[in-house]
Amino acid sequence: MASVTTRSTAIDDEIGFMPRNRTVRTVVVSGVLAAVAIALAVTRIGFIPMPTGINATILHVPAIIAGVMEGPIAGLAVGGIFGIFSFLQATTPLFQNPLIAIGPRLLIGVVAYFVYRAAKPINEPVALGLAGLFGTVTNTALVLGLAVTLNGPNGVPYLTPQQAWGAVTTQSWWEAILAIVITVAVGMAVRGAGRMRKSTV
Repeated sequence: MASVTTRSTAIDDEIGFMPRNRTVRTVVVSGVLAAVAIALAVTRIGFIPMPTGINATILHVPAIIAGVMEGPIAGLAVGGIFGIFSFLQATTPLFQNPLIAIGPRLLIGVVAYFVYRAAKPINEPVALGLAGLFGTVTNTALVLGLAVTLNGPNGVPYLTPQQAWGAVTTQSWWEAILAIVITVAVGMAVRGAGRMRKSTV
């Protein structure tokens, strides 16, 4: 029994600093990251001006980090809160459709978690970067895919395929780069903090 407990503690320490009540930690971290996503939107800090003249968003990044740090349920929860806020604050018909505003956001952190988990044995920074990339691609592909598939209030799709592709070429790749950088930076910082705490215990 002692060996099983020791092994479980070692696994927890490897992931990072983790209180004994994992559920409490997950709820707290999810709440904080959801608040960060909302704050980024309200303050407009989450919209980064790019050299092309457009604003790339990082509002989806907290959902990616939640998935990486706390698992698919946390990622789904933070992404869902982000989606609901996006729907409630929507000023364009596209995001006034709850299927488009909320649906894709539910999967951002879930996809990020499974990508991170699959790539982690290879290399930690690479796994974090891939989680950031695929989390962003999930959001972009599903939002734009639904936008060209579903009809808006005027009876035609919200976007034409050409408009959707234009969003990819001018904006989405910037968002992917930002997500990769932030996810790697935050992930490595959390892992470093966990190691620091472990060395002081």
